[in-house]
Amino acid sequence: MDSLTLTLAATFMEKVSGWGTNGLSFAAAAVGLGMVIFFHELGHFAVAKWCNVNVERFSIGFGPVLLSWKWGETEYALSLIPFGGYVKMLGQDDADPSQLTNEEIAQDPRSYLAKNVWQRMAIISAGVTMNIITAVFFVGGAYMIGHETFPNIIGEVRPGMPAWKAGLQPDDVIERINGRRILTFEDVRLNVALSSPPLEIEGRHHDGSPLNLTILPEQTSSHPQIGVLNTRSLKVGQPTPKFPFVFPGSVAETAEPPFQAGDLVETVNGEAVKTFWELRQTLARQEGGAVKLGVTRADGSKETIVLKNNSFRTLGLSMDAGRVAALQSGSPAQSAGLQEGDKLVKVDGKDIGKEIDPLKLPNLFASLHGKDAEVTVTRQPKDGAPETVNLTIRPTNLPGWIDQPNYEGESISIPSIGASFHTIPVVLAVEPGSPAAEEGIIVKEGGAIIKVKRVELFLPPELVKGETKTRDPLVINLDDPKIAAKSNNWGHAFWAMQEFPNCKVRLTLVEDQKERKVELTPKLDPSWPLPIIQGLRMEQLEMQQKANSLGDAWVMSTNYTRNAAMNIYLTLRSLFTGRVSAKELHGPIGIATAAVTIVQHGLSPLLLFLGFLSINLAVLNFLPIPVLDGGHMVFLLWEAITRRRPSERIMIGATYVGMFFLLSLMAFVLYLDIFVHPFR
Repeated sequence: MDSLTLTLAATFMEKVSGWGTNGLSFAAAAVGLGMVIFFHELGHFAVAKWCNVNVERFSIGFGPVLLSWKWGETEYALSLIPFGGYVKMLGQDDADPSQLTNEEIAQDPRSYLAKNVWQRMAIISAGVTMNIITAVFFVGGAYMIGHETFPNIIGEVRPGMPAWKAGLQPDDVIERINGRRILTFEDVRLNVALSSPPLEIEGRHHDGSPLNLTILPEQTSSHPQIGVLNTRSLKVGQPTPKFPFVFPGSVAETAEPPFQAGDLVETVNGEAVKTFWELRQTLARQEGGAVKLGVTRADGSKETIVLKNNSFRTLGLSMDAGRVAALQSGSPAQSAGLQEGDKLVKVDGKDIGKEIDPLKLPNLFASLHGKDAEVTVTRQPKDGAPETVNLTIRPTNLPGWIDQPNYEGESISIPSIGASFHTIPVVLAVEPGSPAAEEGIIVKEGGAIIKVKRVELFLPPELVKGETKTRDPLVINLDDPKIAAKSNNWGHAFWAMQEFPNCKVRLTLVEDQKERKVELTPKLDPSWPLPIIQGLRMEQLEMQQKANSLGDAWVMSTNYTRNAAMNIYLTLRSLFTGRVSAKELHGPIGIATAAVTIVQHGLSPLLLFLGFLSINLAVLNFLPIPVLDGGHMVFLLWEAITRRRPSERIMIGATYVGMFFLLSLMAFVLYLDIFVHPFR
């Protein structure tokens, strides 16, 4: 009956990696996915039997039968292709659509065709109904156990992205998007991607004041985004097979006494911190020297951990400042008349690039908070020659480098004035005694221009345990003729040096049209405090959604089911309108991969996942596509209205068109699973 059951069930899921090595996990995942299919087909089977229809076969899977047994008049089978299942009734067979118009079969009182249209509607809709019922029970079970999820708190706002421009801040809480209630960060992500723009966002700022913003998402990838990430906690994470909680060679590794997994950071130099954002702000305000962290150990004991030289690592290169990329609404920069496209030239008479490293502008402006800063920019009008403009900007008390360019092409944020800018990979100055100076990189007055074409980061062997020591470096291009934004990558490369301590850096320089490569080791700058604890992996902040009673579980489960069904319809709409790329789809391999991974996280995530699949199966199978339940329902509605069945020619033609569409869709999502987001 169902040629498509799980093909689109993983719509809009995050990419997951690894099949897992635990055979029990694989078996549990297979049983769980089989249950979703089984309950769907059981709905058809039970109502067909109730209507006294002769059910010839009940199969889990399609294609050749691997295992079968007969009980009464029905053959129960396990078939080769595990992408769904079917219930074959007398007079109803998708492989032979002519049966639906066969008058001879219709004379048999136990045939599907002999039943009135309302009974056939009940049989066809029973699978979907069963999936909705089982979804409520699956999800309700997850909530009774307790489900860990990410709260609707903003952790990071990407520089230059729509949320950043609108003034959304870390620790802000989003409660509604276009009127739809938001409870988790997953709700934020889905509603941003699926809601019709512009987005009316309501909630609370981190200081408790009301948040009301209108944001137009940006189509920067395969789906609309506003540029926000979920937040981390103040707890040191647990080690994983791939990553330790403290990176070897980092500042965190030199902590005295050493960090322990589960440590909860509570103070910085005696100042209390309650959120990860407050931790970053407090660290960014330190003026160098040792940092004392007050922590509570996993066993409840108190400890003071001392960090020395928690500072930026630099190469000693000062680049040319680029254009202003974005401005925050109502910011000091915007109020002073700074415009996107302006080029920052001087601050208080000092040349940016030669006297001021552009990467230190976020800290420089922060140090000038409450004072007037004289800023000189060059501006290129649409018509006419470039002009020099002098502006007076009064920065606020927001430390620098609390927004980091983690992704290629991202601009560098100056939080205290609400502006972000790019850099030009042309070396204007080299700090004496720096790694760059020691390798002979010299800028001569009137000499050849030195450009940085490529940055390669080589991770130390201790960070790539279990992998070949000849692992390819992380390559960051700064000069790509195909992608103009690649020239904006110096800030991104610089931040990568902070995230990968003790990495070796190879620069490809172009000087006087000649390329040369130099290898450098970044050096700590004790005068430049880092706003993160370098090399320390903090846990994601999670909250538990748990029902206190069966009544609570019922309400939470039905709300989840309703919202999930609505999100699936919105996803389909967004796919058809092009707002969401078809590359976001996952097929059966993606579903199986996700299931195996989720099983390893416990029973509650598995139950929620099975509920999600059940809702997908219900919605997708009721689409008005021939061969699917929804297609059969369309024909039955036609029959109920016109009092006659569609002709054999129409039934056969529609069935083959539906089969062709579904087989093509299956091939497409398998291609995506294998080549676009392959499993490992």
